[in-house]
Amino acid sequence: MNRSPFTRPAAVLALCAAALAGPCYGKEPMLGIAIHGGAGPLPRAEMTSEAEARYRADLGVALDTGYDVLAHGGSSLDAVVAAVRALEDSPLFNAGRGAVFTHDGINELDASIMDGATLKAGAVAGLRHVRNPIELARLVMDKSPHVMMIGDGAEEFALEQGVTLVPRDYFYTEQRWQQLEKARRGDARAAATLHYFGTVGAVAVDAKGNLAAATSTGGMTDKKFGRVGDSPIIGAGTYANNATCAISATGHGEYFIRAVVGHDISALMEYRGMTLAAATRLVVQDKLVHLGGEGGVIAIDRQGDIALEFNSEGMFRGARTSAGRRDIAIYR
Repeated sequence: MNRSPFTRPAAVLALCAAALAGPCYGKEPMLGIAIHGGAGPLPRAEMTSEAEARYRADLGVALDTGYDVLAHGGSSLDAVVAAVRALEDSPLFNAGRGAVFTHDGINELDASIMDGATLKAGAVAGLRHVRNPIELARLVMDKSPHVMMIGDGAEEFALEQGVTLVPRDYFYTEQRWQQLEKARRGDARAAATLHYFGTVGAVAVDAKGNLAAATSTGGMTDKKFGRVGDSPIIGAGTYANNATCAISATGHGEYFIRAVVGHDISALMEYRGMTLAAATRLVVQDKLVHLGGEGGVIAIDRQGDIALEFNSEGMFRGARTSAGRRDIAIYR
């Protein structure tokens, strides 16, 4: 007599194991990636059509670069690094090549990455000679027993890992220098919009259902005293956990640190059973606003659901999935 395979203990165990290992039942896994180039961009009235086209083009390059990694069987970690690296190489965004200047006329770069499968993470801060900080953050995670390295020590580690350092003038762009000059002169109107060009990030889910998040920034124009924001802080600007979601944040970093935004969204999902959309909405539109914080997050879960939540006028953002979605947007 033929017995149903569902009555056989070995088969039942195998099915249970497969269900736990994969993101869905009997379906092709959903691939997905979301990116951001900073929340609170220039007011719509000050954004020319030519500038908007350039932003959209570079966002598209980063989005498709990261998605192509997933589509060819790559990991979510590789995908977020590829996407963020593309944004770091663009002079339009405040990370890598387009980093803003400190009060002393120096570019100081921060970045972090987190693996949702293992909860391993790597972060760097205060870099001055590393072209792609997100790559060094990945090396800190993969090649050291530490989570965060800063300044000269981080760059010494970079040299040990074979990273070629670049001269400081690699990061110079005339637009960023003029922003610093306006801030130094006390231009009130300029000061009100200077923080709009902050931070890049990516989150992704791969074919194995593993999540990853990465964030990179040049900090704040005219910052002093070695200030560091939320971007390299695990649990604040970056967080990933396969049990819940992957998150990259952008905005006024002090508030995101105080609200522990990344981990708070994950905790709401894990302990209160909230959906990704509900958790991101509560933290960004309620908790952050109550504190006085402006900005947003991109987030993704293992099912490929994506949340792009912000409380500012806009957020440079994009999303793409294997279900055919491909969106790029700046304003609401």
